Amino acid sequence: MLRVLIPGELIPLMGMVTGMVFMVGIALVGVKLVQGPIGQAIGRRIHGKGAADPELQVELLDLREHVALLEQRLADNEERLDFTERLLARGAPDAPRVEN
Repeated sequence: MLRVLIPGELIPLMGMVTGMVFMVGIALVGVKLVQGPIGQAIGRRIHGKGAADPELQVELLDLREHVALLEQRLADNEERLDFTERLLARGAPDAPRVEN
């Protein structure tokens, strides 16, 4: 009842075995990844426990205040630039001209 394998049947069989071994390897890597620190961090984030770190909240508030300050300074500089452009566009009749 043992059958002799012909080379034409052996190649597809080995291809299937290789594919199964490859898929098992991917599954094992996936399990290790989920059980590791990356998977734990994702789990905490899903449950809403990852964003409650007080140090991160304080740093986030500081960064938001810093961005607001920078936005205000940018707006002030834009106003000054607009004023300067208006003055230059208007020109002064008695101002001395600088030649290059």
